[in-house]
Order: sequence, then structure tokens, then C-alpha cells
Amino acid sequence: MKLIIVSGLSGSGKSIALQALEDVGFNCIDNLPMALLNALAVQITHAADPISEHFAVGIDARNLAHDLEQFPELLETLHAMNLSTKVIYLTADEQTLIKRFSETRRKHPLSTGETSLNEAIAHESNYLAPVSSSADLTIDTSRTNVHQLRELIRQCVETDNQEGMSILVESFGFKHGIPNDANFIFDVRCITNPHWVPELRSKTGKEADVIAYLESHEDVGRMYNDISSFINKWIPTFEEENRSYMTIAIGCTGGYHRSVYLSEKIGKALQQKYNNVVIRHRELS
Repeated sequence: MKLIIVSGLSGSGKSIALQALEDVGFNCIDNLPMALLNALAVQITHAADPISEHFAVGIDARNLAHDLEQFPELLETLHAMNLSTKVIYLTADEQTLIKRFSETRRKHPLSTGETSLNEAIAHESNYLAPVSSSADLTIDTSRTNVHQLRELIRQCVETDNQEGMSILVESFGFKHGIPNDANFIFDVRCITNPHWVPELRSKTGKEADVIAYLESHEDVGRMYNDISSFINKWIPTFEEENRSYMTIAIGCTGGYHRSVYLSEKIGKALQQKYNNVVIRHRELS
């Protein structure tokens, strides 16, 4: 039996994540009161003929504050039932959330006549702190569209079906914002930049001309060796701590050349050693 708990800030994409899980065969329940989660777990673990082997539930800040505070203890109870439980927490920056609520004209569940949208977002983040701190995987959807989020959720489910920790190697551009969900962030803006070569500017780090250019410069090779050495040294320690997910983010200025090249090379090297490695390019998606 597998149970995925989806939580996060309103407007960050929880409903989309649940729909994506439903599409891959999960029996989903949105906005489940936390007081009923233990009862659900008992039912699905003891049912003689369960309707599904995979369940997903959505939990948000509309629960009682006391119940949310007890979330870490509830997780321990679920694990004691031998129920494979994962927590996915979705978040986004304040400006993105405000824009999404403005565009959809939806009312934030915690906003009132006396509480502004900014205050409601801050209150919700505080209420959900016990959940976010217990998350196996945090996804920042600030710069992720609906299709990208669906694909991320699908990849999470696929890698969960394999043994070992799931590793995401992601390229990004600093000028578009730092990913808040990364375990490690490497800044490679100091190495040789193909952007200043006119014939390479419109290409990406996945194309042969850019790859050849970068590999002809010694500083790029040194950066690759240093990042690889660090990652390979510390991944086993994360695995020993029973971590389910690790996100390695590599950033250059725009997110098109250097970070893409290094993410591809590092990700492919890791795929030779580990089963669950996904390579993603945020600015190319």
C-alpha cells in the first residue's frame, strides 16, 4: 500500500498535483480533514479487498491548527502501520501567489474582510510549517506551469517505484530566480560563457557546438570535476539518512548554456551509478 500526502500553499498547484496522481492510477481525496487521515490509513491497510493499492490525499491550512501541529506524530503512526507514506509539499513565492489569485479572482481560504491576501499567505505558511518540515519532497512552482508540474509529479511516482533515493539534477538561470526547493545550489557563472560567442548565443548547452566550445576550456572541466566530487562524496550520506529525494540545482546567468551543459553531464554520470536520476532544465521547459 502506498499513500502520498499532498500539501502546500493555496495557489501553488495542489489540485493539479492530485489530478496528475489520479491520472497515474492513484485514488485521490482532496481537502481531507487531518482527523480522518488515521481512520483512512486503518481502512486501507486492513481492507480485505481494497479498491486501490495507491492513495493520495490533499491536506491544507483549513484544518485545525492543533491537528496540523500534530502532523509529525501522525506520520510516525502511519509508518508504524507499514504504510509507505510520502509527503509532497508545494510552495511558491508571494508575488507569484498574489498574481495567481488576482488572475483567477479566487478568494484565499484564510483571507477575510480584515485579513489581506499578503497576510493570509503568511498565516498559511506558518500554519503549515509542521507539514512542510516533514516533507519528503518540496516543489517550488513559482516558475513551473501546469504541464511541467504534472510531469514532475509523474516522474516522482515513477522513481518511487524503483529502489534508492530519487535525484533531480536541474539547471536554472539566476536572473529568473533561485529554486527554493534545492538541497544543493551550485553557481557556475564564473566559468567561460558561450553567450559572448555570437554564433552560439541562440543555442543551448545540449547542442554539439556549445558542448565543444565549453569542453575546450579548462575552467569548465575543473568546475565539473569539483561539483562531481562533492556530490559523489555526499550522496551516500543522504541515503544513509533514509532521504527519499535530493535536488541538485546548477545555475548560470540565463540558464541556457553553462548550467544546461553541466547538468546534462553530471546527471548522465549519476545515471550510471543510480537508478532514480532525472535531468530537468527549468528555463528550457
